[in-house]
Formats: sequence, structure tokens, C-alpha cells
Amino acid sequence: MLEKIFLLRRNGTTVRTEIIAGITTFLAGAYIIFVHPRMLADAGMDLGALTTVTCLVAALATLLVGLWANAPLMMAPGMGLNAFFAYTLVLGQGLSWQTALGVVFLSGLFFLLLTWLGVRERLLRAIPTSLQLATAGGIGLFIAFIGLQHLGLVVRNEAVLVQFGTLSPQAVLGLAGLLLAALLEVRRVRGALLIAILTVSGFGLVGGLVALPKAMLALPPSPAPIAFQLDILGALKWSLWPAIFTFMFMDLFDSLGTLLAVCHEADMVQEDGDIPRLPRMLTADALATVSGAILGTSTTTAFIESASGVADGGRTGLTSVTTAGLFLLAAFFAPLIAVVPPFATAPALIMVGAVMMRGIGRIDFSKFEEGLPAFLTLLLMPLTYSISTGLAFGFLSYTLIQIGIGRFHRIHPLMLAAAALSLVSLTLT
Repeated sequence: MLEKIFLLRRNGTTVRTEIIAGITTFLAGAYIIFVHPRMLADAGMDLGALTTVTCLVAALATLLVGLWANAPLMMAPGMGLNAFFAYTLVLGQGLSWQTALGVVFLSGLFFLLLTWLGVRERLLRAIPTSLQLATAGGIGLFIAFIGLQHLGLVVRNEAVLVQFGTLSPQAVLGLAGLLLAALLEVRRVRGALLIAILTVSGFGLVGGLVALPKAMLALPPSPAPIAFQLDILGALKWSLWPAIFTFMFMDLFDSLGTLLAVCHEADMVQEDGDIPRLPRMLTADALATVSGAILGTSTTTAFIESASGVADGGRTGLTSVTTAGLFLLAAFFAPLIAVVPPFATAPALIMVGAVMMRGIGRIDFSKFEEGLPAFLTLLLMPLTYSISTGLAFGFLSYTLIQIGIGRFHRIHPLMLAAAALSLVSLTLT
């Protein structure tokens, strides 16, 4: 049966190898169960319901891509995308989280349409590489900034806006967790972030900084407080179209970049460069975002942590099915997840931020027409507490500089549209 469904022999793998790969992928990406609910809870959403929905959406999306595309991929609510949802739209712009879910839903619908029309790749090519790299780096800085705030190391100052906080016991434990995660990553230990989160939580429990869980196992909390609560009509405002575009743009980078990287690692690319299963993977990504918004979470996307399972031999959807099953099982450990404090998840935010900065070295800052827009994108995302503002300044400055030096012909029409949308966004802010 498994051979018929997943074509194991054709892909040069076995059931045992696929199951081990699925466990590896889960361990590498399970930190999202702890980090994601905490971030969206800052937007006023119910933490228990978020834990259940995070596990459920990750399981269903990963199962879909495994069974339908037969690909060894993990899918879950994306980092950076959740930061934009919670800290830019809800806390920054004052949207209700219900309306923000409507924005996510609409971005997923348009993403699905772009996939069916086959223009997602063309849209990606329209954006200069320097801005793509700067976007990832800027989001990384933003996420790390949030992590430092959770540790209490960056605090408000009325005179100079921000300042260094205090080395409280929570901050010290969090920094120790960051060091542990870094050492484990250097040694290529699977599940480094998960191990760091659990270790910090354990020491916090011993030190009286973390409350004892009421139980080890329990039925998952009801998703009712957030499921089917999205406000689509409220999201249908001209002022929110830039936000819809931003979600689409960010998910485009996350999903397509991750899928291409994992497919190459898994030997799923043909000699002519074609990836036969890619259309189904992209469609699964868009469908996961739409269904995730309905259930009550921000944009769902493919996770680069999938590469860890591929490195362990995963080649088919059986890897994904295994990972999906573990996400479902994790939902029953909600009492344990609920007591994990923000200072334990902060190291994961900082580590993810550092990973997202890896491509910055490829930006040629010696060319001012490339370097300045990238710099503004990097700088303004954390300083304005808004991913969309950083994107808007990056798109606008790049377009205006190219026009100013007479290189209008080098600007892709889609890039012009992005710049115009950015101008609208900044004007309405």
C-alpha cells in the first residue's frame, strides 16, 4: 500500500528511512508550536486555541503536501508572516485580529489565483535580488528585536525611544538558552531550538519562574475562540490592499525559495531544471493559507526545516505524513506548552532572525542604486516596527533611483505596480 501511494522504490527510499526523516523534520520545526501561539497571543488571541490551531494547521497542511504532491515537506504558520500579522497589522495599525485574518484569507485567495495562472515565478523575478535579500534580512532583524523585548533586554525609553533593560533572572536564562541553541546548531544537533526552549523552561520551573503544568496530557483546547472568526468584509478596504500584497510578497519568498532549495536537496529536479511536483506544492501552500485563516492563524508556508528530514534520507510524502502525525500528537500536550514562558521562546526568535540574515552578504552595497533601497528596507522594518513600511521604502526608493539615472527600461511593470502600491500604503498610514 505505502509503495503504491508514495512510490518508495522509484525514489530510492524505504519506509524506515522516511519515518526517521519525518521525525527529524518534526524535531527541527517543532519550535513553531511554542513560538507562534505566543506571538499571536500578543495580538489578543486565545493562547490555548492558538496552540491547538497551530498543531492542526501544521498537520493538515503537511499531510496535504505529502499525500497530494508526494513531497517531503513540512508546512506550518510562517515566521515573519506571524510577526507582520501581530505586530504590524494588529498592534501597529490597530486592526482587530479578526480583520487581520480576513487579510490573510484574501492574500491566500490571490496567491492561489497567481499559482493557477502560473505568474508566481514571474512576480518573483520582477523584484530585484537585492530587495529580496534585504526583505529576508529586515524581517530577521524585526523578529530578533521582538525576541530581545521578550527577554526584557530592549525596553522603552521616552527620551531615546529604546534602551538596554536589565539582566533579570529571566533574561539570563534566555541568553543561556540562546547560547545553547547556537552551540547545538554549530554541532548540527537536530531540534536545537526545541531543545533550547525545553531546557530554559525546565530551569525556569526549577527556579520558580515558571508555573507547574496542571497536567501532562489533556484533550486539546477548543479552537472555537478563534476558528471561523475572520472578518473578510472588514478586510475589503482600499487601505488594506498594501497589507494583502505584503502577505503575498512575503509568502512568495518563503514558499518558493524553500521549495526550490528542498527540491534540489531531495533530487526532485530534472536535468532540464523542471520540478514536476512544484505546481502541486505551490497550490498546497496557497490552500493551506486560505484554510489556516479560516481556522484562525496567520499565513501558512513551507518550512526550510524540511531540509533536515531530506538530509536524513526523506524523499517522498511519507516523510510529511510522519511529521503531520507528530503535530497532531503534540496538540495533546497543550498543558505543557501553555506554561512555556516568553523568555524561553525568545532565543528561538533571535536564532531565526540570525538565520534570515544569511543572504545580506550577497547585496552589493558599493552600488548605491542597489545598496540604498536594500539598506532602507533593512533599517526601517525593525525601527518602524513595520515590515510593510520597510518594503514600501525599499520598492519606492529603488524605482525612483532607477528612473532618476535613466534606467526606466530596467524596471519591471510589476515592480512599478509594487512601487505605486507602496506609495498608497505610505500615504494612507
